[in-house]
Amino acid sequence: MEKLTRDDLLPLERYAEARPRLRAEVMAHKRRRRVPVGPHVTLHFEDRLTMRYQVQEMLRAERIFEPAEIEAELAVYNPLIPDGHNWKATLMIEFDDPAVRRRELARLVGIEDRVWVRVAGFPPVYAVADEDLQRDTGEKTSAVHFLRFELTPEMVRAVRAGADVALGIDHPAYRHAVESLPEPVRASLAEDLDPPA
Repeated sequence: MEKLTRDDLLPLERYAEARPRLRAEVMAHKRRRRVPVGPHVTLHFEDRLTMRYQVQEMLRAERIFEPAEIEAELAVYNPLIPDGHNWKATLMIEFDDPAVRRRELARLVGIEDRVWVRVAGFPPVYAVADEDLQRDTGEKTSAVHFLRFELTPEMVRAVRAGADVALGIDHPAYRHAVESLPEPVRASLAEDLDPPA
């Protein structure tokens, strides 16, 4: 999957005009890439479209139009675009009550390293987490983590051929799994994968 360049982005005024239509398109796309795992964790699988939208929204919110500043935003978000042999996701831990959230984030230290995907017929693949920076302190984890799941060429072939995909978390304080991703989600994730050479 190609990384974004400045040529992929709309100038601020054109984005403002197109934003309602693009937002509706991206929100529908994101629904096919969102996977709740148990009651308090959701994975949002990223791709070129979700990252393009994120960059456009950042440029809009911060009124960024200088080329160097745009390039800096692209450098932040391009690493979250899959490379054709992996999936990349944002993990969100969600507790509405701030006191409960603090307590649970302390119990869930290390959860980001216990998230897995499993292509039918293969062993689970555990996420590589937070390559950009450390997001837990030892006393508590962050409510947001960035994950990468590296797949073998055989796994890529199987997913592209329609194999089921499971997803789960096996942290001692949070054990939940989705034994078979819904077909719209599985199909969307299959599109992230390039045919193996």
